[in-house]
Amino acid sequence: MFRRISLLAATALAGTLTLTVPAAQGAPEKRPTPVDEPGVTANLWEWNWKSIGRECSTLAADGYTGVQVAPPQNSLKRTELGSGSDTILHPWWEVYQPVTYDLTSRMGTEDQFKAMVTKCRKAGVKVYVDAVINHMTGQGKTSYGGVDYKPYHYPDYGPKNFHFTTGECPSSDGGIQDFNNKLQVFKCNLVGLEDLRTETDKVQDTLADYLNKLIGYGVSGFRVDAAKHIGQDDLDAIYSRLHKTKDGVKPYWALEVFGGGPGILSPEAFTRSGDVLGLDAAKQMQAAFKSYPDAHIGSIATLEVFGKGSGLTSSKKTMSFVTNHDTDRNPGEYLGHKDGATFILANEWLLASGYGSPQVFSSFEWETRDDSPPAKANGLITDADCTSGKWTCDHRDRGIVAMVKWHNYVGGAKRANFYTDDANVIAFSKDGKGWAAFNNGTDAKQIRVQTGLPKGTYCDVIHDKDPGKGCDGPTVVVNSTGLVTVKVAAKDAVAFTRADRISNLT
Repeated sequence: MFRRISLLAATALAGTLTLTVPAAQGAPEKRPTPVDEPGVTANLWEWNWKSIGRECSTLAADGYTGVQVAPPQNSLKRTELGSGSDTILHPWWEVYQPVTYDLTSRMGTEDQFKAMVTKCRKAGVKVYVDAVINHMTGQGKTSYGGVDYKPYHYPDYGPKNFHFTTGECPSSDGGIQDFNNKLQVFKCNLVGLEDLRTETDKVQDTLADYLNKLIGYGVSGFRVDAAKHIGQDDLDAIYSRLHKTKDGVKPYWALEVFGGGPGILSPEAFTRSGDVLGLDAAKQMQAAFKSYPDAHIGSIATLEVFGKGSGLTSSKKTMSFVTNHDTDRNPGEYLGHKDGATFILANEWLLASGYGSPQVFSSFEWETRDDSPPAKANGLITDADCTSGKWTCDHRDRGIVAMVKWHNYVGGAKRANFYTDDANVIAFSKDGKGWAAFNNGTDAKQIRVQTGLPKGTYCDVIHDKDPGKGCDGPTVVVNSTGLVTVKVAAKDAVAFTRADRISNLT
């Protein structure tokens, strides 16, 4: 029986083998433009289709322009437990093991998926799909759509469509033994998942047909799972087969590429083929924000430099986030929703920073890494309910929503008037459009800093209890020279834009 290990665990293994080799310079970008850029997205991970459809009007009102959804294809449905610590019959990762590209899944039916996309688009929220196109399954025998299969034998594929069964994987056991070996990374099974021959016309055409069906239903783009293991040439070939979206542009294409590999295996090397997920950026945020007693004390003062200047992929080529479904379960390297106020503050900072196309992760509570989302006994995911305590609903947090709107207002304005106490308090303005301060410390801190904004009284949007209906919260006074004196509470923020001035008097 296949025993799944975490992709993050495999990545950690890769990190121990990393060679000190300069990263390859990215080739000229091949992605056609214009592209359906996402703006600020909410990742409602493993919410079912009906729940997402209902949530999209709220997302739109809160300033989100897109929503990322879980893999919708027909996937593995486990019918028995494995051995040892394998005690979850329907773990979250079932949906990352495709069986066919029909849209019968844990999240709902094809008709429910189509209805969700239509409802979200009508609300002004674009839908981005998590696309699993590198591999098929690694265990099991049946799917949520009732399709039976056996290893390397599926309705769409047979043994000739996989690298292992055609003898093209150079490792001794068919898996990736060296994550710095190009052939193994591109042509061997990732943690036991059966690796497709994505360089062939048959596989490329089959995958493109699946993605084009989703585009035809109104999907605007894709988060490409395990893109590092597909490789740039195959990704480019698949992308070239994709249709334009309903908005008349090419779909967004965000590639999952973990760091830790040299040269062509580095995230920077994949930016020729699309945007990349900001996984290394999330690591830097964790190092800045997270404190460990007697081991590590974070300092957000380090975030004075963040992005290209701190060794990350460029902002315009990155989908940024504090955490996602993998990293939320790896607290040693990344922040997660269990970090509470620190997690919320990091999301608020990211939205203010302007780095990448920001995404807010919102999912379900878990105790063990493999836990299922709230579901029926048959594995079908139940409706999300933000009052149940089972769903995190972090995308609705008042401070995060305030900073989504703050982000949308300031746009691409340049940062100015950066202040830091060289420890855990920072503040900055955005080119006369907005100002924000963040305190990641354990005590409140009073600061006197330049905002770059005209004199007046401003509403602190982080704490406004009734946004859009007057200021029902604390106010901040900016004097005639743009200075403000304000106390920032521990693990908290203060923010406002030029539009939040409620009086020109000081």
